[in-house]
Amino acid sequence: MYSMCGELGCARKVFDEIPQRDSVSWNSMISGYGKMGRAQDAVGLFGEMREAGFEPNEMTLVSVLGACRDLGDLGLGKWVEEFVVEKKLELNSYLGSALIGMYGKCGDLCSARRVFDNMKKKDRVTWNAMISGYAQNGMSDEAMVLFDGMKEAGVIPDKITLLSQCTKSFEDMPQKNEVTWNAMISALAFHGRAREAISLFERMTVEAGTARPNDITFVAVLSACVHVGLVEEGRRLFDLMSSSFGLIPKVEHYSCMADLLSRAGRVHEAWDLVKKMPEKPDEVTLGALLSACRKCGNADVTEQVVQLLLELEPSNSGNYIISSNIYKGLKMWDGSARMRVLMKQRGVSKTPACSWIETENQLHEFHAGDNLVEISYVLKVLYEDLKDEGYTPNINAL
Repeated sequence: MYSMCGELGCARKVFDEIPQRDSVSWNSMISGYGKMGRAQDAVGLFGEMREAGFEPNEMTLVSVLGACRDLGDLGLGKWVEEFVVEKKLELNSYLGSALIGMYGKCGDLCSARRVFDNMKKKDRVTWNAMISGYAQNGMSDEAMVLFDGMKEAGVIPDKITLLSQCTKSFEDMPQKNEVTWNAMISALAFHGRAREAISLFERMTVEAGTARPNDITFVAVLSACVHVGLVEEGRRLFDLMSSSFGLIPKVEHYSCMADLLSRAGRVHEAWDLVKKMPEKPDEVTLGALLSACRKCGNADVTEQVVQLLLELEPSNSGNYIISSNIYKGLKMWDGSARMRVLMKQRGVSKTPACSWIETENQLHEFHAGDNLVEISYVLKVLYEDLKDEGYTPNINAL
């Protein structure tokens, strides 16, 4: 009771006065120390418990692993795992996640992954522990791959919980370098929490010491601006790269800005930026710009973007068909016909249409000519969802 209320002094006094202690009293005191951030005292009392002849159980080990995590005591943490193996204890979610968390915080990701892979049953807590381990060590790619694996395994991730765990792990880190700052900013941006990503970027410029924003940092914050349409903030950050940090914007940064401006309907500004890019833009950037041209009915920029796209991907049938349809929408009949003729002259064949739609955790794949009954059913579900959200679909571009 005293431990739960944070009164560790009183709790220890009661503990010391117990004439005959059992496992419950030892575990309560060790757990109390751990929960109140007194990891060293938890480890010390665990040593006394073993000297007194008491064998630790699952609750003891989880508390000790938490203390090892806070102290970075990899040696004791490994001893706990060896004890688990020796005593043939079940590596359940409770104990397995504690081991993974300890190894992750100590930077031993190989051991963390080994424990994770050896677990027969993995629940959401287990997956989150491993993903958090990767994230707090700056291994954002591995974290995202595992996140995808989590979904493929049928475990529904709680994004809020997961992101909160990552944020907590980040804040708990005594020292942060460029990799850890970038991983956290990228995670926030990826989940659409643009303001928090930008706020963390501002913190990095003030609190990070020798860790300074680099190319990857700016890709992350610019991506955050793209997700929620913060045009002016994106401009400020883009200019900040060279003016305050001496960084030369690369293709990735120009692409983010072009995408941001395109989505905001600022087609001419986006095109002017694309022309200033140090290298040729990729198909994603040009595709975003072409989509903006279609929405805004801009003919002159459309012509130039189409030309670049066909140079970049001359064998992609989609570029010809989409361009032909855009010209048709702009009532540029000659341009529309020209795309079809050019496609035929170059021997480009149309790839059969294929779509993927996920509804109710089930993925549906459709090809041209497939059973219309199933397609009609899925479309009906989508239309109902759209209506519920108050959105009227625009089918003019189909």
